Amino acid sequence: MQTIDFYMVDAFSDRTFGGNAAAVCPLTEWLPDEVLLKMAQQHNQSETAFFVRNDSGFELRWFTTQSEINLCGHATLAAAHVIFEYLDYPDTAIRFTTRFVGELKVTRNGDWLTLDFPAWSTEAVANPPALLLTTLGIAAAKEVRVGRDYLVVLENQAQVEALQPDIAGMVPLGKMVCVTAPGESVDFVSRFFCPGESVPEDPVTGSAHSMLIPYWGEKQGKQVMQARQVSARGGDLRCEWRGDRVLIGGQATLYLMGKVFLRDVTGG
Repeated sequence: MQTIDFYMVDAFSDRTFGGNAAAVCPLTEWLPDEVLLKMAQQHNQSETAFFVRNDSGFELRWFTTQSEINLCGHATLAAAHVIFEYLDYPDTAIRFTTRFVGELKVTRNGDWLTLDFPAWSTEAVANPPALLLTTLGIAAAKEVRVGRDYLVVLENQAQVEALQPDIAGMVPLGKMVCVTAPGESVDFVSRFFCPGESVPEDPVTGSAHSMLIPYWGEKQGKQVMQARQVSARGGDLRCEWRGDRVLIGGQATLYLMGKVFLRDVTGG
């Protein structure tokens, strides 16, 4: 039987039940992918972060209940929180190697952790799919762009907060949908919808800010911005645009600590 430490962390929040919950499991060596997926399914969180220590820091992977994914901000923040707070890590910066987006760095300054992520560009969509607007329940958008996800820009924060989308109806779009607008007390706000995934609306989406920060940085002529994801749980992010990189800052709060017991499982 193999015993693995287990943590559940509310990322992008300084309080319990805020931000976005992620499961985190430190490993001594990689388990077979099918075991990692089964563990993520058993945890039943939007993402589980797994990491293994290596010569330069840690190798990091993220699994949803359906598959491995290429990038996850809140689970990276959660993994860094566990390393800094509970694994006696002495430095103020962590280097993660990843399989899809290269090296990621997380730095610590007091209670705030800052993700150093790639910046993602988006392109304007002149004729957005009618399904996109109808499933969002809106007649028109100020702008629609597309990159990894759809980026739908509305006039104001109240419009973003009022959305009651048909998320199941979005499945044929084949992409996630991020809706954003200028904020009232922050520079911009957003919500993030996940058609076809186990979590219909992601509470706080670090990776979406890889495209939100360059977009709003250019629109507002700013490099440093404050953002809030206005989901039911909500989360606050400190943002900085640095050309082909973005810095995404947030806090994290431990909710649960325990042990996973794996029987009849071998490393691979």
